Amino acid sequence: MTGPRRALVVVDVQQEYFDGVLQIQYPPRAESLANIVSALEVAVAHDLPVAIVQHEMPAGAPAFVKGTPTYELHPDIEAQIQPSFKRVEKKFSSVFAGTGVAEWLTAEGVDTVTIVGYMTNNCDLASAADAEVLDVTTEILSDATGAINLSNEAGTVSAEQLHKALMVLYHSNFAAVATTSDWTDAVKSGSALSASNLVVSAAQGNEAVR
Repeated sequence: MTGPRRALVVVDVQQEYFDGVLQIQYPPRAESLANIVSALEVAVAHDLPVAIVQHEMPAGAPAFVKGTPTYELHPDIEAQIQPSFKRVEKKFSSVFAGTGVAEWLTAEGVDTVTIVGYMTNNCDLASAADAEVLDVTTEILSDATGAINLSNEAGTVSAEQLHKALMVLYHSNFAAVATTSDWTDAVKSGSALSASNLVVSAAQGNEAVR
């Protein structure tokens, strides 16, 4: 059997997540950023297709307005950009909504998409859920993504709690979860990452909470 044909999708590594209200809190921003850069370097070294995604909001929005500082990519990501990369602007949470990314994956012969970037609790989640109907395998790198603290009328949750819970959720159905190091090993060996499923995760969950 042949190994997976991967593409790396770098989601919204923009200045808002470092300087704005939506600052990534867990894992620490510097750590997740370094791992995103590492994943990009691995992708380039192994000729994986790469898409760089930026979120764009309309004029007057509190963040991600094109032409403002919060819209810009982090300089460490900008420094990695190559002419072969697909550049995408999106208006919705999912990287697949109205962007042409799904068509690009097909044209590149991709059957496995690796998601890095921000946020664990929003655009990454929407993208992983959307990928299910595209019949592509999804991977998400736990230490190359990140979450924010949330509080509203429904309750309060820390970024660490949110990130860790969502990694369990992803791995139960939507994506194979791995560290950047383990993913790098899989890319180098041409092998797939292992994932769980909802039934197995539920059975193990029932045992774990008894």
